[in-house]
Amino acid sequence: MRLRRKQADDAHDEIEVPVAEPAAPAGPVDIEDLDPDAVFIDLGSMLVRQPPTELDLCLQVDEESGEVMTVLLVGEDGVLEMRAFSSARGGDLWADARREIAADTTRRGGTSREQEGPFGTELYCEVPVTAPDGSGAIQPSRVIGCTGPRWFVRATLAGLPAQDTDAAVMFEDALRGLAVRRGNEAMPPGRPLPLHLPPEARPATDEDLG
Repeated sequence: MRLRRKQADDAHDEIEVPVAEPAAPAGPVDIEDLDPDAVFIDLGSMLVRQPPTELDLCLQVDEESGEVMTVLLVGEDGVLEMRAFSSARGGDLWADARREIAADTTRRGGTSREQEGPFGTELYCEVPVTAPDGSGAIQPSRVIGCTGPRWFVRATLAGLPAQDTDAAVMFEDALRGLAVRRGNEAMPPGRPLPLHLPPEARPATDEDLG
């Protein structure tokens, strides 16, 4: 919260009064609330706002089926992975997902803890991995859940932006700018919403995924 100076009744005195900072814009948003003036890349169930030049948009594709699995925004020091799922109206998949992710992190020899972030309750995870040179390393990540009308977005921010708030800003803004197209098809909660590969995106490589 910042402070703004305001004159008191006595013209020679000033007092400090608190002025609330404006809240960060809400998002991701439903397709019904899409900003008509923004430029988006249509990936089917997810519409990604044109990323800044510092980020590359690419998609992780199953080689056998050709199915698009996840959307990635890749930067020099980190990556944001996003996927949308169907949800019941008023449902809360994120609470169950946090428990499952925490259990999986433990099975992989890592640690996790809940923390409050700009999108609400999130998970901070650290998992042991093998570095490119063969040495052991720790991979940090923040797992973020965003619930909309009959949909749910799970986003994982990995690398330096998972630990550095300044490095995370660009990725968090990209997540806020995401729009989700749920469609009217009946789906059980937790089913991945379909994605497709447009000409301007490329399949993700192992190098992108770290």
